[in-house]
Amino acid sequence: VQLVESGGGLVQTGGSLTLSCATSGLAFSTFVMGWFRQAPGKEREFVAAVNWSGSTTDYSDSVKGRFTIYRDNAKKTVYLQMNSLEPGDSAVYYCGVDDPTTWPSGSATLRRSATYYGYWGQGTQVTVSS
Repeated sequence: VQLVESGGGLVQTGGSLTLSCATSGLAFSTFVMGWFRQAPGKEREFVAAVNWSGSTTDYSDSVKGRFTIYRDNAKKTVYLQMNSLEPGDSAVYYCGVDDPTTWPSGSATLRRSATYYGYWGQGTQVTVSS
């Protein structure tokens, strides 16, 4: 299994970026995909998640209304459209895979803890200048 993030870079406050996470070696359309970020000296934090079909999404409060997660199952790729970027969004962004067959019986809620996600990519750096 391989995940490769791309699309990061340096952008000014208020700017936009679209991150991509291309996957290989897994049945992409059966897994939940999540985006997380990690700033220096901080823990990896949840940003957004999307279910296997793309019909359900979840966002952290800090990015809701500014970021959009979506996926293309034919391309086995998940994206993160980031608008109105702020300096606080600066971090290394990672995508991860959550297997819904490991969820508690009857649960249908997208998970936010990085503990439940695996197969992390190498990350892509996003830097927002003020």
